[in-house]
Amino acid sequence: MGESLRTYKVVTHGCQMNVHDSERLSGLLEDAGYVKAEQDGDPDLVVFNTCAVRENADNKLYGNLGQLAPVKSRHQDMQIAVGGCLAQKDRETIVRRAPWVDVVFGTHNIGHLPALLERARVEQKAQVEILESLETFPSTLPTRRESAYAAWVAISVGCNNTCTFCIVPALRGKEEDRRPGDVLAEVEALVGEGVIEVTLLGQNVNAYGSDLGDREAFSKLLRACGQIEGLERVRFTSPHPRDFTDDVIAAMAETPNVMHQLHMPLQSGSDRVLRAMKRSYRQERFLGIIRKVREAMPDAAISTDIIVGFPGETDEDFEQTLHVVREARFANAFTFQYSKRPGTPAAEMADQVPKAVVQARYDRLIALQEEISWEENKKQVGRTLEILVAEGEGRKDDRTDRLSGRAPDNRLVHFTRPTEPVRPGDVVTVEITYAAPHHLLAEGAPLAVRRTRAGDAWERRNAAPAPKPAGVMLGLPTIGAPAPAPAAPAGGCCGD
Repeated sequence: MGESLRTYKVVTHGCQMNVHDSERLSGLLEDAGYVKAEQDGDPDLVVFNTCAVRENADNKLYGNLGQLAPVKSRHQDMQIAVGGCLAQKDRETIVRRAPWVDVVFGTHNIGHLPALLERARVEQKAQVEILESLETFPSTLPTRRESAYAAWVAISVGCNNTCTFCIVPALRGKEEDRRPGDVLAEVEALVGEGVIEVTLLGQNVNAYGSDLGDREAFSKLLRACGQIEGLERVRFTSPHPRDFTDDVIAAMAETPNVMHQLHMPLQSGSDRVLRAMKRSYRQERFLGIIRKVREAMPDAAISTDIIVGFPGETDEDFEQTLHVVREARFANAFTFQYSKRPGTPAAEMADQVPKAVVQARYDRLIALQEEISWEENKKQVGRTLEILVAEGEGRKDDRTDRLSGRAPDNRLVHFTRPTEPVRPGDVVTVEITYAAPHHLLAEGAPLAVRRTRAGDAWERRNAAPAPKPAGVMLGLPTIGAPAPAPAAPAGGCCGD
């Protein structure tokens, strides 16, 4: 009798691009005969998909690897793989610091993971393979999506910007765009499987077309998504103010299934700091985009990324950031205290701001944004909204007998559970009765429930037993032939 099938777990750190890559890694492993591990027990394979953006990213990884060392000593057939941006950056360092790691792979060769695992098992030696350029576009690889009703669709990888705080271009390379027909074919296939919401994904999503020689390629892509029958919601992340053009605003406003939601990273409101960051726009340009978006879509919810305490930031620079926050009235902001990213120009800059000063500024920014978020959310009270029911968005839902989901503008809404059965992926119409800074409540009975193909897909996925992979024995995975809502920052790895 054959040995039991090998189990796997993928641990993801970082941005949505990493989430997308992790779904591809899971798909590759399941194609190769692995099965997803249950919550309890030790998996046969642990894959860390790492991020190199934060200063403590390596501490987080090596802490996790250290915890696994005694587990692996008890579980001799266990394998550990490290991929993603930190692996691309640190390479052989990972195996030197954690010699119990079996495979190190980079951002450009995730499709090689099953083969590298097999080679490590046969040779009884760690395998380190880092490619300098993309070999296979991730979206052409098998996938195991976490959601039955919503999906990430990568339209590009890499980034052509040179922001001084960001190491991502060095690790993911120059921008490479997918052909529009390939993107639309993937979206249509996802809709055929029951997906009703897609998020177009790229490190600098609205630069799409620079690799194709068409400056309006992104707006054309949005309009083409509007022609796909059954696709109810289209989002995208993350754009860059430099490349955000009027044709994109028009496409958002004129395409019914493109949501009036925009994540527009600011980083700083100070022209001097933006110059030091090598961000190729200034305060006036940024606020001009916000005004144009609101003129075309008065109901648009706009979010942002802000870094506090960039090297050399003065009190006056910080006041300029607060000014932009007051003017832009973001629905929410993902705020970060500056931390050195090893390998970035900013890490070597003089005038690093003292931690106590950064903390005080950060606290002021948080207080201001909380006030604005609450005021903006209060404007939603009394509105009737269609909520796409989500899975796992409401931590208190069981205790409060509520369900949770996302409004068209991506605001989180908790609502009273309908009397009829409702599944993730279904759509519920509610009236908003209360607003908090980070969520809305609909405390009355829902006005309507619409069962959807996405709910059907969720039901099928959860009703059927997990499909058994082809008869692959322990340690001998076959290599599959190549055939991703936000609680985390909505930007690319560096919040472009």
